[in-house]
Amino acid sequence: MSKTALRLALCAGLAVISALLPAGQASAQDPAAGYPSRPVTIIVPFAPGGNTDLFGRLLADEMSKTFGQPFIVENKPGAGGAIGAELVAKAEPDGYTLGMATVSTHAINPWVYKDLAYDPVKDFAPVSLSATLPNLLVVNPVFPAKSVPELIALLKAEPDRYSYASSGFGTSIHLAAAAFEQRIGSRMTHVPYKGSAQALGDVVAGHVDMIFDNIPTAVEQAKAGTVRPLAVTGLQRATVLPDVPTVAEFIPGFDITSWQGILAPAGTPPAIVQKLSAEAQRIMRLPEIRARVEALGAQPIGSTAEEFAAYIKTETAKYKPIVEASGATAQ
Repeated sequence: MSKTALRLALCAGLAVISALLPAGQASAQDPAAGYPSRPVTIIVPFAPGGNTDLFGRLLADEMSKTFGQPFIVENKPGAGGAIGAELVAKAEPDGYTLGMATVSTHAINPWVYKDLAYDPVKDFAPVSLSATLPNLLVVNPVFPAKSVPELIALLKAEPDRYSYASSGFGTSIHLAAAAFEQRIGSRMTHVPYKGSAQALGDVVAGHVDMIFDNIPTAVEQAKAGTVRPLAVTGLQRATVLPDVPTVAEFIPGFDITSWQGILAPAGTPPAIVQKLSAEAQRIMRLPEIRARVEALGAQPIGSTAEEFAAYIKTETAKYKPIVEASGATAQ
């Protein structure tokens, strides 16, 4: 047999073998080709019913439709989201365990917890930033300040006289107020609670003067008139309260924003990460999804994996001086 005939025979034989191999082996060099072939778990590091849970289930529902496999949400709350985030960081990096990331799990916890069991940058493969959620500064309706400049004047005239509620030490609600104090050079009395509902309730009742609450929680009270909204803490006004200014309109650059995103463990094949990212971006572009997100007062994003990775690094660095100046530590 000639060399040419031998090469042709070998090529034909390899083609036959490849055709007989199971699909998983035939596509071994493209791990995303058959992905997902079984159910995928999305770990939400907070309790059911909150903003993170909402976004996790929104993504899970749409991804299940697209990929034809169940995307199952598992709530693993505790330690400001650190318990759930650790589970994601230590999961098998095969694309079958994903997690929801927030400003708490990835930008705040590294500076609040001294022995955090995960690195917010090195231990994860970011997939997509889903949305940003500004906080809403609201005061009791009888509070004397009716604008941010009036509030600043009051706080500077009488430091420590006025109080603000939060959902606990080291939460985004606490640190939004702490950042505000730092920028204006004055102080308030911090009244921490074990959750946002009770904290906001005491502002409504007049037991505490104000709160920098997550906008989805506070917006209905603001619309009902049980609290007076003074400002949102993002760089853009919220679509649900277009007449309410941003803090940045009075304190340039002020931007303390909660956020939600999806990620995988570090080491997850890039092809799978990109496949998931493309779908997450598509979901956040859907008109019905955008309408649902904007109704909460949030801004839908749907970033690339690379953009989300850069965002996490920026946010982690931003919160270090805020946490240190606030004195917040895990309790």
